[in-house]
Parts: sequence; structure tokens; C-alpha cells
Amino acid sequence: MEAQAAKPATASPAAQGLAIHRAGPRPLPLHLATANLMLLSSLAAWPIARRGSPLWNPLLQPRFASLAPALAAVDPSDFAAALMRQAMLRLTAMTGGMLRYRRHAWRRDLPDPPAVWREGGSRLLDYGPAGGLPVVMVPSLVNRAYVLDLAPGQSLARYLSQQGLRPFLLDWGDLGETERAFDLAAYIARLRRGLAAARRTSGRAPVLLGYCMGGNLALAAALRKPDAVAALALLATPWDFHAGGAHQAALVQALAPSLVPPGPDGAPPPLDVDVLQGFFWALDPLTAMRKFTLFNAMPEGGENERRFVAMEDWLNDGVPLAGPVARECLLGWYGENTPPRGAWLVQGRAVRPQEWQKPALVALPERDKLVPKEGAAVLLAQLANAERLDVPSGHVGMVVGPRAEAGLWRPLAAWLHRQDAEKPALPRRRRKTAAKA
Repeated sequence: MEAQAAKPATASPAAQGLAIHRAGPRPLPLHLATANLMLLSSLAAWPIARRGSPLWNPLLQPRFASLAPALAAVDPSDFAAALMRQAMLRLTAMTGGMLRYRRHAWRRDLPDPPAVWREGGSRLLDYGPAGGLPVVMVPSLVNRAYVLDLAPGQSLARYLSQQGLRPFLLDWGDLGETERAFDLAAYIARLRRGLAAARRTSGRAPVLLGYCMGGNLALAAALRKPDAVAALALLATPWDFHAGGAHQAALVQALAPSLVPPGPDGAPPPLDVDVLQGFFWALDPLTAMRKFTLFNAMPEGGENERRFVAMEDWLNDGVPLAGPVARECLLGWYGENTPPRGAWLVQGRAVRPQEWQKPALVALPERDKLVPKEGAAVLLAQLANAERLDVPSGHVGMVVGPRAEAGLWRPLAAWLHRQDAEKPALPRRRRKTAAKA
């Protein structure tokens, strides 16, 4: 879910004496409306609960009944006033965190490594060093690629380079006129050309590493030409879209027809960034309220504050999704659950993990709300030569969180070094790669 990395920075706006105002969290009106609705509904629920109204949710009635004895001695008007004060305190804490984030002085200023290949808006960044096992890192299409090179201490690409490996980061870039008409097959074809460039540059067949939706693209590209890829690493890659996330699938099925309507020429228009962010909001509507309330209470000037701002900047720096891709993903992947059924076709050919006989690593975040672990784990049963890595983090935290190095980076680097040392082998009994702190 990524695209163009930042350019070498000049002095930050704050250093130049300029005011800083971010656009996020996106979509801001939706986050504010959700918080207000939740708090106002709490105020409305109090008199309904007191009267034992049939409008009160029967599932919540037992929980309220357990509080009734303690509330019996409380003056109703005093309780209502206290409830109002608490609602205002919570709303103030959340909006205070949002304002603090929007005005924060930090800006990403990592310089880009050299690009060894370009096509359209895409480029392949080479992190070196020469001689290391090449690893082509494939991000998703709806967020920027620099999540894999976010900031000092939060860069999987630079960490792997420091371990003697040679990462190449595929930056998909912005959605240009050419890419607006792309379907998944077109992006996979572009990935294969980037993969060929990495092989020419390094002189070796690379390992293909896909993150989130990038894992689906990486798998399809590897199956198209297995000799061009040494091994596969799939990080939080969705496969069975109805396993562990039936509510997500139902939501997408309900919304998809209106999200990807046919355009004047029959092709759906690009899916806007705020629409995509609205989809992520729907998975957990109160996420923004919780995290910005915590951010508001966070000590200033610390590492946790910087990490929060860096991650939030990336989350809000999305790119539109090409209409044909959106249609394939929403209607095909989520709606019809085509991948695990062998019904996802790329240029008429089914993408079948069972055909991949070389080594593979499947990394599964324990607390992934975006890609349910149960759905990603299905790949383990379909890949003949796969190892499993359980990561004690969430979907984004696995690559940039405070425990990313111990949970993902180290075991991933160790697995990659083994691929460099071992000769290609026949399918072997599946191993489990343990994350070591």
C-alpha cells in the first residue's frame, strides 16, 4: 500500500519559521463526527437506561443492571452533569492530540538512495551494498513505499542493508495518466520488469519480498517466471478474504458497487484516498479517538512521540487506487474471495501458490486488524516449502513499530541469509521461524 519516497530534505518548515498544518488524520470530518456521535449517544443513553426503555439494547441491559445499585443513590441531574463533563473531557483530549499532531515540527528527511530503474511514475531504489543477496521489496498500491524506509531506526530497508543484504525498494509512485487505466496484471507486469532490472544490477536472482497487497503481486510475479526469483517472503499478505474477517468482506460487498461504478468509458474512475481511508475507518471507527487521546497525554520530545508522528504522516500520505484495480480487489478478492479458490486470474492464468516450489516465508502479525491472521495463514497450507513467522505486532507495527527489529527484522534477515547460504532444495517439511527478542 505505498508509493514515492520523500526527496532529500531542505530545512523543515518549522526550522524556517513557517507554520505547520497537516491534512490528517484523514478523513478528518469523519473522525470528528464519529467521536461526537459516540459521546452524544452516551448522554442520550442515560435517560433511556434509567426508564428501562425498550429502545435500550437487550444485549447491554445486563451490564447496565449490574451498575444500577451503585447509581440508585446518585442524583440523576448530578450524574447527567458528570456525564457531560466526562464527554467534554474526552472530546477535548482527542482534539488536543489531533492539534498537537497537525502542528508537530517533525518531517521525514531521509535522502533517497539511487534509482536503478524507472518506468512511468515507478522506480527501483538500490540500498546496497554490492555483493549482498538482492531482495526486491514490493509494497502495496494504496500507501507510500517509504513505510519500508520511514525514519532512522524505523527502516527495514536500511536494516537489511546493514546486515549485508542488498535491498531494492519498488516505489510504485503516484497515479499518472498511464497508471489510471492499470489493472492488477499491468502492475504485475511492471513488477516483473523491475525485478529484471534488479537482477541485471546485482547479477543474481533476487528474493521477492511483498508487504500486504504487495505480497499478492509478488506471488503472482514469481509464479509467472520462477527462475527469475530465488525465494518469496510474504509479510501480512491477505489470501483468504473471508477467513477471520467476514465483517470486512460483508462491508466491502455492500459498498463496492457504489465505490467502483463504471465510468463514461466503462472503466471505473480511481478510488480517492479519503474513500480508502474511510474504508479503514469502518474496520474500527474509534481508532482515531483512542490513539489521539493517548498521543495528547504523551510526554513531549520523546522517541514515542516522534514514532507516532512518523507513522501517522505515512498513514495519511496515501495515493488513489486505479479504478480497474479497485474493482478487481473489492469485487473479486473481497466479494468473491477468488485467491484461495484458485479463481484469481492474471492474463487468464490462475495464481496458484501450490505451484511455487522454492522456499517461502509467511510472516503473520498477531494483532492485525487490516489483514486477519486467519486469512493470511491460509497461504501456509498452499505453499509447498513455507516457513511461518509469528510477529507480536499489528499490521503496520510489524515493520515500523518499537518491536519491529526483534519481532520481524532479525528473524527475516536470518531467513534471508539462509537462502543465500543454502542451495535450492526439494520441498521439505515446513519449519516455524521463531521471533527472538
